[in-house]
Amino acid sequence: MRKTYDLILRGGHLTDPANGRDGLFDIAVAHGKIAAVAPEIPGARALEVIDVRGKRILPGLIDTHVHVSPWIGGGCGHKMLALAGVTTALDMAGPVTGVIDIAAAHGVGLNIACINYVRPKDTVSGEDPDTAELAAYLDKSLKDGAIGLKILGGHYPLTPEASARTIAAANARGAYVAFHAGSLATGSNLEGVREAFQLIGGGACHLAHVASYCRGQVLDAPAEGEEALALLQAHPNVYSESYLATINGTSGEIANGVPGSRMTRKCLEIGGFSPDEAGLEAAILAGWCQVNAEDGGLIGLSAGPDAVAYWRNRKTDVTVSFRVNPPEPRLRIATAKRPDGSFAVDSISTDGGGIPRNVILEFGLALVKLETLTMREFAVKTSLNPAKALGLKNKGHLSEGADADITVVDAAAMKAAMTIVGGQMVMFNGLVLGRGSTIITTPEGAAAVRGKGLAALVVDPAATPFLRMRP
Repeated sequence: MRKTYDLILRGGHLTDPANGRDGLFDIAVAHGKIAAVAPEIPGARALEVIDVRGKRILPGLIDTHVHVSPWIGGGCGHKMLALAGVTTALDMAGPVTGVIDIAAAHGVGLNIACINYVRPKDTVSGEDPDTAELAAYLDKSLKDGAIGLKILGGHYPLTPEASARTIAAANARGAYVAFHAGSLATGSNLEGVREAFQLIGGGACHLAHVASYCRGQVLDAPAEGEEALALLQAHPNVYSESYLATINGTSGEIANGVPGSRMTRKCLEIGGFSPDEAGLEAAILAGWCQVNAEDGGLIGLSAGPDAVAYWRNRKTDVTVSFRVNPPEPRLRIATAKRPDGSFAVDSISTDGGGIPRNVILEFGLALVKLETLTMREFAVKTSLNPAKALGLKNKGHLSEGADADITVVDAAAMKAAMTIVGGQMVMFNGLVLGRGSTIITTPEGAAAVRGKGLAALVVDPAATPFLRMRP
């Protein structure tokens, strides 16, 4: 018999919200696409059949907030994402040139998009760049392969006016734009969120990691979460995601005796440490600050004297993490809904990649076990909604003809058993097998991506607008 399919996944419990499927199905893959979904598909028609009975089958996980750049995250992030079941990810800072170079050197078969950060005295001239400068930077970013820009308000803030100009410039080009809330006038807190909605106005924008603004700095943490949710419900033009991890991630780099990142300084103050170099070293020794340290191709958390040595040996240019995310807003924000039944916060993210908090499955499925999310809702938040935000029509679902991006889940262990991207087995039972990367880009950036020897998945914002998930 002629082989029709490359692969059949046999007998898994499929959850595919876009097609209303939730039950036992076989899935056939051919030429990188979903070829058939049926209660039973003859195995003789496939080159390979894998028995996945007892496993959950989901459209490939899409994480719209990760870091796999030379600035933060690095090359280890690709392997860490594959192990976590992620098939597609958005790097939320860049620089895109470094993201592409890392993808070429360390890629394991994932789809990666990138937005470039807007950082004063680094990527733009200062804290108040004008429209012409921002438009020129956006043009260059798109040509280099990015899909848009990110405002780093919590770390390296702009003026409120320049933040608004960045959003307007991206909207004018149909580019992606994200906002880590905060400016020179506000911090990375509830006040920053209030300001962010004023600056976004009626435009399209991605508000990053909502729970991270609800740490009890302005009101008590649960009250901050409720106000953030109310603001999101009142602004359906804003796409949002939020992570479930306890730790954050920020820069440990010291400049002129103090951490360069405003967020790092704030985390030190929250823990009772001075917001300077001595305070950061003391926090690492005490365990309040944990250094993100590479070991065996993965990133883990380290504290104490060895962690200080790691930080010093790298001239302080490493990522650090603090346990600053209280549980109440994290859990509430993950499950809250609008009056129409849609989610107030569209997606579950990690802010992970090379930061060791890739816990979409572990923590997200815990909410399913607690019956605060259904498995269908989990799939909406971790695949269908992110695909819509990124304009990826052939991802986020398992329709015939869709990209064969599939996450096979061991639900009892709450971890990924297999990660399949474009029909290729990227990760199997903890062994990462994939190679290369596909870079999600716009028509302007396709040549730059292909020039680095990588595949380009081109999204045309004119045909499939970024972030326009709702009317």
